[in-house]
Amino acid sequence: MNYDATVYHFPSRRNVVYAKKGMVATGQPMAAQAGLEILRAGGNAIDAAIATAACLTVVEPTSNGIGGDNFALVWTKGELHGLNSSGKSPKSIAIEKLKESGIIEMPKHGWIPVTVPGAPGGWAALSKEFGKLPLTDVLAPAIRYATEGYALTPNVAKLWEKAYKDFKMTLKGTEFDSWFETFAPKGRAPRPGETWKSLDHAKTLKRIAETNGEAFYRGELADKIDAFSQKHGGYLRREDLEAFESEWVKPININYRGYDVWEIPPNGHGVIALMALKILSGFEFKDREHIDTVHRQLEAMKLAFVDGQKYVADPKAMSVTVEELLSEEYTAKRRLLIGDEASVPIPGDPTAGGTVYLATADEEGNMVSMIQSNYMGFGSGLVIPETGIALHNRGHNFTLDINHDNALAPNKKPYHTIIPGFLTKDNKAVGPFGVMGGFMQPQGHVQVIMNTIDFHMNPQDALDAYRWQWVGGKKIEVEPCFPNHLALQLVAKGHDIVPQVDTLSMGRGQIIWRNEEGTFCGGTEPRTDGAIAGW
Repeated sequence: MNYDATVYHFPSRRNVVYAKKGMVATGQPMAAQAGLEILRAGGNAIDAAIATAACLTVVEPTSNGIGGDNFALVWTKGELHGLNSSGKSPKSIAIEKLKESGIIEMPKHGWIPVTVPGAPGGWAALSKEFGKLPLTDVLAPAIRYATEGYALTPNVAKLWEKAYKDFKMTLKGTEFDSWFETFAPKGRAPRPGETWKSLDHAKTLKRIAETNGEAFYRGELADKIDAFSQKHGGYLRREDLEAFESEWVKPININYRGYDVWEIPPNGHGVIALMALKILSGFEFKDREHIDTVHRQLEAMKLAFVDGQKYVADPKAMSVTVEELLSEEYTAKRRLLIGDEASVPIPGDPTAGGTVYLATADEEGNMVSMIQSNYMGFGSGLVIPETGIALHNRGHNFTLDINHDNALAPNKKPYHTIIPGFLTKDNKAVGPFGVMGGFMQPQGHVQVIMNTIDFHMNPQDALDAYRWQWVGGKKIEVEPCFPNHLALQLVAKGHDIVPQVDTLSMGRGQIIWRNEEGTFCGGTEPRTDGAIAGW
């Protein structure tokens, strides 16, 4: 791993950060400091990850909340563990019921897309399995910020203002009143530098900490969620919450040029990143800015993505297996489809042959890659009164096509976009990485891993470098700093290149690598308010 490369493309250039005893990397300085506070208090990387994640529900509610989901990859004692803490659809929901009421596609807001939130259960599961400190200590920084308030950072304020304007136009029912009371108490979104706090949020975090999450799923918080759902015609009930369990899963991986790249298995779409990298492993790349490099990256990404969109779902409902999607035979067939011109990809048949990310590390050798989301910003637009619980809308990813693997059904997990990543070499941890941002995430993973392995960039360079994003058909969005000569050559190959001024849409990532001496080397996202806290 070469930490000395000096290739920069993003205008907001930062230096790579080193630390010896511990490190926390995330999109909010206050959340990074919360994680570091827990490390200094005797907690390990798992405790620091939980503290950071809980704090992010307060200081970056534009992307995640108590009512969302989370996934994690945990390296401890020489082994990698996977946690899927995403919830299922309510027991009483069904496609037929929705169609009878005139609904022809899954809505973005309101009760219909709300699945059981997994975030509090994920914190409790991580703490129980690997934590050193009690959850009351670990959630204390988040509770403090929610109680005392904090000053908004610029990018959070920008996203908050956008959400407020959108919600003001689209959310009309009384069920949405508590969102505006909680997140726009002055009749508008808070501005950069203004203080925002939520005593209800603090009380809820305190009860989650005191009961190790039980209050949320089987106590007074569950009762409040159930009552609010019944009042406004929702499908979610206490029995759905009571049935929730975080799931420990076996991570999936491929070997890419001597490194093992790890992801969480479906219902998450990390397998898309692995499929694309496996296709790309059949090519040699010497120059990042060569037209063949970018063209092949784009074509491999398309092929992987359309397969993921067709097949990724609740594992119990998938018509193909991860092994089939990642098989050598199927990969070779997909690789042969990459020609000299841009294509409009279609799924193959392998059986024939608004999110936050954080990374933590400690001197004991523990490392955590964790991601948490309410989806599409603030999620469903619903806030449970007197709790600060903003519910996600993850069920929006379900389809109402009964023949699709990802069709809505009772007690089913939807296709999920949040994916933590991890890198190992020779059965030793290199470290956690991730790029948040909806359907950009596997695309960001591919670009960051190739920047690291193929082009020898250090963590900060790998994140600073320009990004592209396939959004459908032949359409490719690129950042303003994307090289003009490459854009012109891609157009000549038939790609539809669309410059994007808003770099937030290109994902927000964090990386922590560990070298042979045990020193941590971290990079944080220049496209947002990212920060690294080292010790």
